[in-house]
Amino acid sequence: MNTKRKIKKRINVLSELERLDNNASKLLFIHYSCESFYDLKESGRSARITSIAVRYFDTGQSVSFSIHMTAEKEKKLNSIESHYDEIEKLMLEDFFKFVSAHENYYWIHWNMRDIGYGFPAINHRFQVLGGEPKVIADDKKFDLADKLKVIYGDKYIEHPRFEKLIDKNSISKKDFLNGAEEAKAFEDKEYIKLHHSTLRKVNVMHDIFEKVLDKNLKTNSRKKDIYGLSPQGLFELLKENWVFNVVLLFLGGIASWIVTELLSR
Repeated sequence: MNTKRKIKKRINVLSELERLDNNASKLLFIHYSCESFYDLKESGRSARITSIAVRYFDTGQSVSFSIHMTAEKEKKLNSIESHYDEIEKLMLEDFFKFVSAHENYYWIHWNMRDIGYGFPAINHRFQVLGGEPKVIADDKKFDLADKLKVIYGDKYIEHPRFEKLIDKNSISKKDFLNGAEEAKAFEDKEYIKLHHSTLRKVNVMHDIFEKVLDKNLKTNSRKKDIYGLSPQGLFELLKENWVFNVVLLFLGGIASWIVTELLSR
């Protein structure tokens, strides 16, 4: 991507961030856990959804949907494996009722983009189980993982980016499980452990998003990684610097005074 397009894309993302910030009461963070899809390649079956967590931006309150909580409500906590399909469907029904009640909200997520892992995967699982999902419009989704690359450059943090960003910014990893650990937790029927990890991840996204808005997210990016070396990139760097804006305002005031004085003679 050339510098001009890169800068234009970054400006658009920053404008999108401002719009979201102005609609703070309508922002939701979402993350979910599922069984390992790598273990299902031979069968061709889609991965079961085990838990979904949603967090409100303005209040910090979380809402969750999980296999074990649904099983407990249905008095089937000790026989989850025998009723997987039924329990998962009921869980997803509750989730999509929540989606329907929040139609005008924006959904901030981390790489939930495709049928492998994402909104399409959740929709597909519900359809497989006989349900009709409430589809969230694409213009209501904000992929934080993708937008960070646009804002800070492709090399803003090492892989795995989510975990490395947590460490870089000293964010709590209490109850956090990585992908392999989540798959192991599902195999071991540790549903509560999975659920807590999902809740932790929406909390982490909330923290990261706030740091982005406050412009104090720590990354490995250098100024040239973000703005490039072109005159336009340099202008954007100066424009985002508050000192530059104060000086510009001051000079603008002087220029206005000079023009006023000349016209009054």
